[in-house]
Amino acid sequence: MPRYAPVYSSVVLVLLLVVLGLSSTLSAQAPRTKAPPTVVFMTDFGTVDDSVAICRGVMYSITPDLRIVDLTHQVTPFSILGGTRFLYGATPYYPAGTVFVVVVDPGVGSARKAVVVKSKRGQYFGLMTLVEDRDGIEGVHEITNPTFMIGSKLSSTFHGRDIFSPVGAHLARGDNWTQVGPEMPVKDLVRLDLQPSKLDERGISGEIIATDGPFGNLVTNISGDEFYKLGYEHGQDVRVIIGKTEMTVPFVRTFSDVALNKPLLYIDSRGRLGLAVNQGSFAETYKIRPPQPIFIPRKEK
Repeated sequence: MPRYAPVYSSVVLVLLLVVLGLSSTLSAQAPRTKAPPTVVFMTDFGTVDDSVAICRGVMYSITPDLRIVDLTHQVTPFSILGGTRFLYGATPYYPAGTVFVVVVDPGVGSARKAVVVKSKRGQYFGLMTLVEDRDGIEGVHEITNPTFMIGSKLSSTFHGRDIFSPVGAHLARGDNWTQVGPEMPVKDLVRLDLQPSKLDERGISGEIIATDGPFGNLVTNISGDEFYKLGYEHGQDVRVIIGKTEMTVPFVRTFSDVALNKPLLYIDSRGRLGLAVNQGSFAETYKIRPPQPIFIPRKEK
């Protein structure tokens, strides 16, 4: 099985060096002001205690003019997959120079390694499976340099404060990422065991991998492009089997295309197949919790 970073690493340090395209009209206008150093911060800490505020304070103490954007602190506890999924969806929308610090750390204090991974797009990560599949890897460095850390350096329960936040702040202010520690072979890192959807002559088999925030929509690992190969068009009913639950659901463009409290199948904003209830929760209505297998047969001719 291929090996990669997510099981070892609980921090994502992303420096976007790829400039997002701007129109020639914009470039002809007044010169752009340089953006302040920016960290996008995501954890599974929640907001009921002081953990997030402490990490923010650490980053500000290193880079006082830092701008911190909170992506979310409600990642499902211990879910590296959840953090990786949100990271994959968010990174394309931030400008060059942004650093992503993500702390989802079920192995805190153990022998797992914290790393910074540079993608072939010039971005720096710790959770890599989905991003690696999209962008490829250029290099990896383990975080061991104490000058990039604070406090006791190796606290057994709060590496978000002592290691990950300060490294993110150092990178945001422009410190050399290769100085965080020794280079590591890519083959030494551990990869999330993600199974892709499978299309065959019967239909497509995939997995319900998450729910969509507070709304209870189901998120699948089936891309819209793969689903369309089954032959369905908007407005048609689709037979869907989730675990042991079988139902027929209309395939539509958006939620209001069905009546209130009725189910629907749609392509979500990230290009994946999803299931929802118009102004309701699909997960609650049908008592479905991820992960669950999903199968959709080809359209009958």
